Amino acid sequence: MTCWETIGAYAFRSLGFGEKLLPRTDFTLCQQFTLIGSGLIWNVYFGALALMLGFFLSNALALSKASHKPWARKPAEWFIFVFRGSPLFIQFFLAYSALVMLPRGGVDVLGLHLPTSWMTSAWAGALFVLFLNTSAYAAEIFYGALMSVPKGDLEAAEAYGISGWAKFRRIQWPTMLRLAWPAYTNEAIFLFHATTLVFFSGFPAFQQRGDALYYANYFADKTFNPFVPYPIVAFYFILLTGTLIGIFGLVNRRLNRHLPSNTRSKIRLRPQLIR
Repeated sequence: MTCWETIGAYAFRSLGFGEKLLPRTDFTLCQQFTLIGSGLIWNVYFGALALMLGFFLSNALALSKASHKPWARKPAEWFIFVFRGSPLFIQFFLAYSALVMLPRGGVDVLGLHLPTSWMTSAWAGALFVLFLNTSAYAAEIFYGALMSVPKGDLEAAEAYGISGWAKFRRIQWPTMLRLAWPAYTNEAIFLFHATTLVFFSGFPAFQQRGDALYYANYFADKTFNPFVPYPIVAFYFILLTGTLIGIFGLVNRRLNRHLPSNTRSKIRLRPQLIR
């Protein structure tokens, strides 16, 4: 089987397309790159969805923590403290143990029958844990940025008659994002790296359709050589990290487009004709 045939057979195997059986012998470098890259699709799925959903929850948690009302502030503080204070692997373990205890046939809530078997799958259960975890970390980042919004900006907005929701939407929230974005970029990178822990969690890989580390571990066990598949995983994640830095850098430039440091002065040729 040539390398192009291997790519056609295994490129989307982690999604259920292509060859159903993994290679058993005569492992090639192309097979390892292709299958590990196929598993990376799940890592991107976990990271991208958890990041997008967590962005909205983290903003809500940051606002709740900044609230002067205890009924809104205390739940946010405890949520952030629990998920930031406990290891992510323990959160995976506890979530899987709790979801397994649910009835396999489903539960009845207010006359509605809700299936529960899908919750123990990695695509749902692991995503839910990552979503809650990154929401807690990002909420603390956004809360710190919200508290760092210059008082002068708020006073100037009120002097112009901007108050309430309009002040938050036009002054506080954009400034909060600008201040928090570099740290939030690091949180996004850490989140994508944390998706490799799904392999070690209790959430099973259905029909050997695992993430990048699942296939790397398969090749390491079969060849007794971890120095080929694991560096391939690292190589893919380095590329993924570079892509994230580029995307978040564009967003950061957009958020700070009004600052003088982001305006490029035009080069003008001014020959000195007279001394």
